[in-house]
Amino acid sequence: NSAAIKDPKFIQRAADHFGSGQVVLSMDVKKLGEKYHLFARGGREDTGTDALKWADLGQDLGAGELVINSIDADGVREGFDIPMLQAIGEEVSLPIIASGGAGKMEDFAQVFKLPQVVGGLAASIFHHKEVDIGALKKYLKDQGVPVEMGGKVK
Repeated sequence: NSAAIKDPKFIQRAADHFGSGQVVLSMDVKKLGEKYHLFARGGREDTGTDALKWADLGQDLGAGELVINSIDADGVREGFDIPMLQAIGEEVSLPIIASGGAGKMEDFAQVFKLPQVVGGLAASIFHHKEVDIGALKKYLKDQGVPVEMGGKVK
């Protein structure tokens, strides 16, 4: 995130060297007013950049996937930031990994309804054993979400 913000051509150089499929652009995003802003330095510094335009630029420069962390939802455990993910998904055609906000299994089922979301990140709910990863995979499979079980998507 911060390296790409400092030097956007870094994305293009990485894509040229490794291929777009190997370049994942991470974005820390916060809603300010009616716009989504891109943040740097672990979410501490507002760059003043419109996050939707940044996602579009990242795609144009060769990123093959986005990891979108919602600063607003991170650690809150009230669900992923669906409106933000939808807005970015409407701007780009890249696969998105959602980060920030998961508090229960249903949050994952909801985020995977978004067409471009291919992954969901969470930490504390797993570390504190509030959600068991095996149980989550089974729940998602039962909800019709393709999940990897034993190295194979089922």
